[in-house]
Amino acid sequence: MSFKLSGDLFAPRSSDLLERAEGRIHDPRSTTKGIPVSRFILSLFFALHASAAFAGTPDDPLKSPAWPLLAKRTFGDAPIVFDERVKVIVPSIVEDQTQAPITVDARGIDGVEKLVVIADLNPIQHVVTLIPISAAPYISLRMKVEQGTPVRAAALTSDGVWRLGGVYLDAAGGGCTAPAMARKDADWTETVGRTQGRLWRETGGLTRARFRMRHPMDTGLAKNVSPAFYIERLALKGSGGSRLATIESFEPLSEDPTLTLLVRLPSVDAGLDIEGRDNNGRVYRASLPAPVAESALAEKTAPVR
Repeated sequence: MSFKLSGDLFAPRSSDLLERAEGRIHDPRSTTKGIPVSRFILSLFFALHASAAFAGTPDDPLKSPAWPLLAKRTFGDAPIVFDERVKVIVPSIVEDQTQAPITVDARGIDGVEKLVVIADLNPIQHVVTLIPISAAPYISLRMKVEQGTPVRAAALTSDGVWRLGGVYLDAAGGGCTAPAMARKDADWTETVGRTQGRLWRETGGLTRARFRMRHPMDTGLAKNVSPAFYIERLALKGSGGSRLATIESFEPLSEDPTLTLLVRLPSVDAGLDIEGRDNNGRVYRASLPAPVAESALAEKTAPVR
């Protein structure tokens, strides 16, 4: 169907077009039932525009309804490749929707500059972004899930390509809208930022770092709870000052975030320094010692008795 521009608005070229439309398309000045021509044209325009916008997006192997918009908003026009070397490991079923364990491993790919974790059907989809400055593209964490959802990891490589892996996570609902457990304690504000953890030096120059930082990580979506309050950035440095990794974190990361990373801690460094900052501007600092006696490196070099 084609239209021409009339004096005040779009109008059909001939009256018989309206008859063939079976009453569904009417003159824009008509008040009878049906879709005004102007509205029909705008709807058609936006539908075609959306179709064109998502035309370059590859088909989703997980068949997520959120994928086309999610891909466009997250990756823009950058090339996307689904790659089995980006591994996302989840349990077969999650019993606690506020503490769903997720492991992402992209060590099979060279040149990873950024690693992003996303949950398609969460009200807040972005979970964390790892920038492995001097670290392996690997992270293990716990996250909140509002319902069963595809969980994806996207690795940005030095050639500008996003390489994706993902899996469907079967979980009960309500993790993102549940209040933090810490708020039940009268003294919860006194423990915010306290950090516990441990380091293990491993062969190949990597050190496994596992730590937990106390924080309610409120999403702001729970009933009768204050606005979002969460750790938004973590920086990991060697005790000698070398930068190893940074993590941008968001509301879906679980309360009292527990993280595992593989960093290249210099052998001369005695430990790992961690600095966190939440969205209220408060800064938290902690240091984890790296005793050689507890490392795989020490076990390998220890004399035989």
